[in-house]
Amino acid sequence: MTDSNTDVKISRSGSKSGSKSGLKTDSKTESKNDGKAKSGSPNALAKLPSKDNFSEWYHELLMTAEIVDNRYPVKGMCVWFPFGFAIKKSVYGIIRELLDPDHQETQFPLMIPENEFMKEAQHIKGFEEEVYWVTCGGTSPLDVKLALRPTSETAIYPMFKLWIRSHADLPLKIYQIVNTFRYETKHTRPLIRLREITSFKEAHTVHATWEEAAEQVEVAIARYSEFYNRLAIPFLVSKRPSWDKFPGADYTTAIDVIMPDGKT
Repeated sequence: MTDSNTDVKISRSGSKSGSKSGLKTDSKTESKNDGKAKSGSPNALAKLPSKDNFSEWYHELLMTAEIVDNRYPVKGMCVWFPFGFAIKKSVYGIIRELLDPDHQETQFPLMIPENEFMKEAQHIKGFEEEVYWVTCGGTSPLDVKLALRPTSETAIYPMFKLWIRSHADLPLKIYQIVNTFRYETKHTRPLIRLREITSFKEAHTVHATWEEAAEQVEVAIARYSEFYNRLAIPFLVSKRPSWDKFPGADYTTAIDVIMPDGKT
């Protein structure tokens, strides 16, 4: 981590074992352009804004460090720089390491038929105003509208009904890492509030009893806690009040990450 007033130098160096990328602080080097560098350029030397202005500091950090570029011409959708994408792949590696021992990775389609999407009214409560709908194929109107998944319960659970024929098929534990889409009307922010979430990890499990399902929740909390600890990210675990639980849930336990501005 670097102080908001420290010059940040992006370095790219090669070695026999492969290329390495990283952030290096260089307090002795003076910038020849008043500390202002072209965002997203290799070996850029830039002075980050103060963290007091979290939004400006955060956007400049992501650009200067070449993590994501938010200049894509659709609001709330970003482009991953190669360096940022490499970081993302490393993070995925940790997730898979933690889940693969007893979960199976899978992938469900992006589009969900409207009739299936609307069957689970409880699960989609709160998402109605955020859904992107595909209504045409080329120039031909579709007989059934297709939702771009805001979340995947309505895509996954109909398949569970086909896969699970008896208690012998339980427990069933799967996960996927996919893109999701939500029509965010509030202020968007890269990696935090997006219209296209490009790193959406969701795990779904099925159990014979409520008690086994509750036990799985505790196992999941322990694993995700390890995940954040390994990334050195501070977090809080809390049980949501009834008015803030996930639609259709008996109860919701959440892990919140605290931003530098004190918000979650």
